[in-house]
Amino acid sequence: MRKKNKVKLVLYSGGQERSNHRIHKALVELMGDKKRKTMTYIPFCSEGAKVYFGRFKRRYKAFGVTDFHLFPVDGPIDQDFLKTILKSDAIYLAGGNTFYFLHHLKKSGMLKILREYAINGGILVGLSAGAIMMTPNIEMAAFPPFDPDENEVHLKKLKALDLVGFEFFPHYVNSKRNQEAMMMYSLISPNPVFGCKDGTGIIVDGDRTMLLGSVYMFFQGKRLRLSHV
Repeated sequence: MRKKNKVKLVLYSGGQERSNHRIHKALVELMGDKKRKTMTYIPFCSEGAKVYFGRFKRRYKAFGVTDFHLFPVDGPIDQDFLKTILKSDAIYLAGGNTFYFLHHLKKSGMLKILREYAINGGILVGLSAGAIMMTPNIEMAAFPPFDPDENEVHLKKLKALDLVGFEFFPHYVNSKRNQEAMMMYSLISPNPVFGCKDGTGIIVDGDRTMLLGSVYMFFQGKRLRLSHV
């Protein structure tokens, strides 16, 4: 008998709160109808994290989330607090520099822990860099070549959480320059690449994948518009 896929993921591209309303709602619905809902916010770095955490709390309180934790990974890890955050209904990986984020997720041991959390049914959420983290690797962080993340930590091994069979390109702009860059990349990648405009995203609920908004797929040098809801 085939083992049931428990993975529940929410991948955000970015954008303003209003444009992400449907994704926020879909995320909270994944948590079920329990009265108390807990989310943990993992920033890409500690600097400035409290400000962004405040915004995060205000955003999801409006959708019914009641309890929040802040858990940076580029400093000492409190093992007792780690046990607490792994009981969260959802863990949110924020945006930022993808190379720096992956470096510290690996160094802290959190990459393996988060993968197990997701495989066992915990809801994993990612925004931009955090969403890229859920894919097989973070190669997309270096694309397009004219606007890459800086790899200041000199990270060489780019394998990520590998929870889905596709790659994710956030902040996609449907320009000729972006299209050409993505089609060229798709010729060397074995995985389809989903390009998401800000305000759009992808929900994975076990074997079901739902696209919210205008999503483009690049594969083997071709571009296909998948959804525009």
